[in-house]
Amino acid sequence: MAGAIDVSAGDQQYDRMEMLKAFDQTEAGVKGLIDSGLTKIPKIFVRPSEDLAQELTYENIQVQVPVIDLSGILDANGRKKMVEQVRIASESWGFFQVVNHGIPPTVLDGMIDGIRKFNEMDVEEKRRYYSRDPTRRVSYSSNFDLFASKTANWRDTLAISYSDLINSEELPTSCRNSTVEYSDHVKILGKTLFELLSEALGLSPDHLNNMECSKGHRFSCHYYPACPEPQLTLGATKHSDPGFLTVLLQSQISGLQVLYQDQWVNIEPIPGGLVVNIGDLLQLVSNGRFISNKHRVTANSIGPRISVACFFSGPFGEVKTYGPIKELISEEDAAKYRDLLLTEYLGKFLKTGLDDENWGIDYYKV
Repeated sequence: MAGAIDVSAGDQQYDRMEMLKAFDQTEAGVKGLIDSGLTKIPKIFVRPSEDLAQELTYENIQVQVPVIDLSGILDANGRKKMVEQVRIASESWGFFQVVNHGIPPTVLDGMIDGIRKFNEMDVEEKRRYYSRDPTRRVSYSSNFDLFASKTANWRDTLAISYSDLINSEELPTSCRNSTVEYSDHVKILGKTLFELLSEALGLSPDHLNNMECSKGHRFSCHYYPACPEPQLTLGATKHSDPGFLTVLLQSQISGLQVLYQDQWVNIEPIPGGLVVNIGDLLQLVSNGRFISNKHRVTANSIGPRISVACFFSGPFGEVKTYGPIKELISEEDAAKYRDLLLTEYLGKFLKTGLDDENWGIDYYKV
């Protein structure tokens, strides 16, 4: 049982690895802890004291991540304005929200509801999908980096690698239809966003799509239960995303924050809106023009908070090399990054803790 984890052991008795194993073996995730009646969070989720102390240095600044309306995309003048907005947001924030993006609200709501239903199924049913094998097309777990990170995050995740190879029958029945429908829509939106990003770089609209940046996509469907001690933990630790682009659907509970001018800024949910952020690989191929910014998710005393991150990471599994786009390199602006092999890059990410500050896009700087 999840409740069998001893959360009251003193510091000298605390065996982190044993507690991690005990938590993982329940195959019930964080929701299992809550369902067991837990009132204090296990030590594996408690952030280091120096991290908690640093929180006191952050100010509450009232600025808003750019919001871009895509409704005029077919109008030449409207599109030109959109491209400029995308460029400014990608260079300064690495984040923006999009509205009027073409995905019906019923599809968005259906996706959130499907993930809620999956996580609220009987634990024995969910255990059928529990796995830490990153090659599985559909898997459920808590913290993909549980044994590599310094602190566990307060969330459970259903991961779906969505390509032409997946059979919808592999998906849980609770979210099967909603996932297929949302996937079809977000795939189209992804290609549109890559067109705008290409133009924002001064390239032809099809440049990034021709590089297969939009080929295949992977969902990380996160479930953040209400936390009894939210001030001690995080829903997702500070990190940047490893792929080219992330499109995030979130329920109407706050939690997502982006690091802007050395302060954490809330990205408040907008009804019908989607959050878009630049990934490490797009920072690399854009030769640093676009930034892959650090972000995190706070824990909440209310919940569950649900989000669906769609990662466009290129042709994962194929032998493909990426480096700065040659049209963006000149004598005045030399290549800032070396080429990388996609399979090695993403493989290394999956073996590294999300909170590992020693690895990221800077590892590939020239």
